[in-house]
Amino acid sequence: MPPPPPPGGGYTPGGGAQYASPRTDGLAIASLITGILSLVCCAVVLGIILGPAAAIMGFISRGRITSSGGALGGGGLAIGGLILGVVGFLASIGALLFWIGAFRSVTTT
Repeated sequence: MPPPPPPGGGYTPGGGAQYASPRTDGLAIASLITGILSLVCCAVVLGIILGPAAAIMGFISRGRITSSGGALGGGGLAIGGLILGVVGFLASIGALLFWIGAFRSVTTT
């Protein structure tokens, strides 16, 4: 007679072999967060600093993910951070030009 199964079921279909998903690269997460902040802060022209930082982190993270051979995940986060960083940078440049134009029009009248 076989022993009783352990508490909680005990039997896993497929032999019980389970694989962990690849861990997400921390630099990809940082790139995404910095890219979002560059968009949020573009009106006060902080995106000029945060945008390139997000784009560089996303670019480096994307390279690390592709060279890891599947051990690292988060490629979409890295690309998202890279794109948001570029957009935040461009939006901050537009905001800077707007503020310069607004300041000039106030001082000349």
